[in-house]
Amino acid sequence: MSCGGSDRIIAIYLSNDALSTMSQDDKLIDLNSERAKRVHDLNEKRLNEVRQAFEQAMPLGKAKKKPKNKPKKR
Repeated sequence: MSCGGSDRIIAIYLSNDALSTMSQDDKLIDLNSERAKRVHDLNEKRLNEVRQAFEQAMPLGKAKKKPKNKPKKR
């Protein structure tokens, strides 16, 4: 994202004590994993929409069963 023509990077540094306290907290949310889940869900939704569009545009139809008859001798 661009803010006023310059990109910004924000880094947060935590001490080891803060990290160990955070890792013990059950209510802590891992933002990276939550973002990955959300991105995955959005991609899956988009994929399903594209699949449905293709199925409507080019229906596959039902697969034809091959006859089990023996070939005729000539």
